[in-house]
Amino acid sequence: MTKPLSVQGNTAQQTKWGHRRTTRVTNVGRVPIGGFNPVVVQSMTDTDTADIAGTTAQVKQLADAGSEIVRVTVNNDGAARAVPEIRKRLDGQGCDVPIVGDFHFIGHRLLREHRDMARTLDKFRINPGNVGRGPRHDENFAAFIDVARDLGKPVRIGVNAGSLDPDMLVAKMDANARRPEPLSGDEVEREALIESAISSAEAAVELGLPENRIIISCKVSRVNQMVETYRELARRTDIPLHLGLTEAGMGQKGVVATTAALSILLSEGIGDTIRSSLTPEPGGDRTKEVRLCQDILQSLGLRSFRPSVTACPGCGRTTSVLFRELARDIQSHLDRKMPEWKSKYPAAATLKVAVMGCVVNGPGESRAADLGISLPGSGEAPRAPVFIDGKRVTFLEGSGIAAEFIQMVEDYVGKRWGTDSAGQ
Repeated sequence: MTKPLSVQGNTAQQTKWGHRRTTRVTNVGRVPIGGFNPVVVQSMTDTDTADIAGTTAQVKQLADAGSEIVRVTVNNDGAARAVPEIRKRLDGQGCDVPIVGDFHFIGHRLLREHRDMARTLDKFRINPGNVGRGPRHDENFAAFIDVARDLGKPVRIGVNAGSLDPDMLVAKMDANARRPEPLSGDEVEREALIESAISSAEAAVELGLPENRIIISCKVSRVNQMVETYRELARRTDIPLHLGLTEAGMGQKGVVATTAALSILLSEGIGDTIRSSLTPEPGGDRTKEVRLCQDILQSLGLRSFRPSVTACPGCGRTTSVLFRELARDIQSHLDRKMPEWKSKYPAAATLKVAVMGCVVNGPGESRAADLGISLPGSGEAPRAPVFIDGKRVTFLEGSGIAAEFIQMVEDYVGKRWGTDSAGQ
């Protein structure tokens, strides 16, 4: 019998990245997860994995957008056969992003019968609620873990509220009904989620999978339930945790719910990898889920992915069209330039620019940024003071303000980070 993976109390420590220090680091391809490493951004394709060209293109698109790990569905023999060729094509395009296989129901068979696929993937994802019931559950789970152990692959044990082991849930509900003071349905479900994840991790270790090849997730679709589940999970184990609000939804609702859930947990030091499970509009941009994760981490001060622009919301004091257009143009310019700067000046991701609309907060916010401009508001002199590193350096005026300020940003980046080949 192996020692339990759970720990008494949360002994993990805060790191410079803001998240807890786990006692294990799990490597997924070239990406380390846990320990003192930064929180990792993940995403998932929505193509038919058997469509090699389409899946390769979307994996590359997600990786180019900044996804550090990409998950693909492996749900049948066609998808399994496609994985090695997808990896080959990505390598040929210089894209080395780790690929994770998402398995449900027949993953144990696919991994056994398609060894090239199993060797190609950087991590396997298993849902213990979807590997059968009774003795078949244990047999299929063991077959899955055996392949991971033999090939040296890490495993994410991903429990979902919508696919909990029905036998476990029924047993817990029955036991709860006999309590003098029964718990709520959410509390019972939360305990079932946590127990399924931890007991499955312990079973994997007993089957020979090293403890440093395990990641856990317990995904639900309600913000409060997710937060409480992960808080309790973090108290019981120091295994690296993957955070995600599953089935977050479309549009603003999905963005707000995901941001709320992830931000609460990350600010409390919980979470080692994250994904935003947004529902795209028909024909929509899949990479929005990557950008949202990056924006959450950057807003919390945990990581920097791109230069940020501070801009005021506008009011009756501002000449609203001018400062809004400049803020938009500056942000668009920085977004276009960052792919180039990423290799030449990677530290430019920490650049902070302020585009303000009047004298009330304009000079103060501009001084606080690396570069800032305070545009004239209603009734103010038609000149815009520019601040660099907290000092006013010049005034801009006339129709060329936008182009002149953008050029100053370019010059600043080259001067500040161009003298160091590492861009640091």
